[in-house]
Amino acid sequence: MSSFKEQKSVIRATVRAELKKMSDAERSAASAQICSRLEEQELWRKAHSILFYAPVADEPDIWQLVVDSLAAGKDVLLPRFEAEHGHYSACLIRDAVKDVRIGRFGIREPSEKCVTIALNRLDLILVPGIAFDLDRRRLGRGKGFYDRLLAVLEGPTCGVAFDQQIVSQIPVEPHDMQLNCILTPTRWQCSNSPRAALK
Repeated sequence: MSSFKEQKSVIRATVRAELKKMSDAERSAASAQICSRLEEQELWRKAHSILFYAPVADEPDIWQLVVDSLAAGKDVLLPRFEAEHGHYSACLIRDAVKDVRIGRFGIREPSEKCVTIALNRLDLILVPGIAFDLDRRRLGRGKGFYDRLLAVLEGPTCGVAFDQQIVSQIPVEPHDMQLNCILTPTRWQCSNSPRAALK
């Protein structure tokens, strides 16, 4: 049997190939569907403090939710890479333009002036990834940075994906965390049970 690493590499390559087939128009329409579906959920409506992600080219574009949430008076946070410690922290932004810069990995993140917020104060955590399965497992990019952030966060976690990123099963390792919810353009799957390390 192939190793976890090999299995994950195959899934990443397969999903990336499917994502490349999407046109810009398809990607934009699917992202809009994702945002609309999330806004219908009670978990979203009740959330005041939300950790977003800044989307890269192959991820669902949820940036409009950042802008709308700031306008609605919600606490909007984004991950910021702390190079000195080699991990991400969650930082509060007040302006989607002035408080954001391009970070080390070419991803938008909070500027140095934005304050770090305690990781046990979040009402909702939106999580990117390469692939997800319907048991709410996540496959990241392989660096482990987001896994380490998720391990210390407290609050409901929601994987955000295009339908092309949903696979039948993701190989599980002891450090992998199960998410609470999965959101795509066509589905909202959520569990009320607390997150736990996958067995």
